[in-house]
Amino acid sequence: MHHPILRLLSLFLIASLLSAASACTEATPPPPAISQPEPAKQLIVDRVVVVKSSHTLELHHEGQVLETFPVSLGPHLHGPKREAGDGRTPEGVYRIDWRSLKTRYTRELHISYPDAKDRARAQAMHVEPGGGIFIHGVPADYGPYDPPERFHDWTDGCISVGNAAIVRIWNAVPDGTPIEILP
Repeated sequence: MHHPILRLLSLFLIASLLSAASACTEATPPPPAISQPEPAKQLIVDRVVVVKSSHTLELHHEGQVLETFPVSLGPHLHGPKREAGDGRTPEGVYRIDWRSLKTRYTRELHISYPDAKDRARAQAMHVEPGGGIFIHGVPADYGPYDPPERFHDWTDGCISVGNAAIVRIWNAVPDGTPIEILP
């Protein structure tokens, strides 16, 4: 059935094809590597500063202001938050301690108010210190909107920015970042 000459020709043909294939791969240089641009390095914010009197929120990195955003605050601007429902935004140094997408305000970053000092002051006044203080956007149904300047002060003590701004802040500010809220 198998003729020796056919077998020999088959082996010769296979060897020739393998030889040609290996010669082809050795003779063809590999394609040049395509130079990929390095991805842009996003600076991570190491401090957030809110200045209530100028209605601004600043993102800092190594002492430099990277970006500034207009903010809306609680309707009672002067003085730190003293108790739940007083309509004031806290003052002092806190931390961004967690974040949530489950909000009607697009995104939110929680501020670690009240701290031990705030709780002690409220206890001495026989009031609740309040809580639930966030940096957040405006309602999500406003769309990716950033006002050219601040809205009126309308929050219960939170710090509100536009929806495009909260996305940029969210992406740049890691949990644990200090936030200083100045009068």
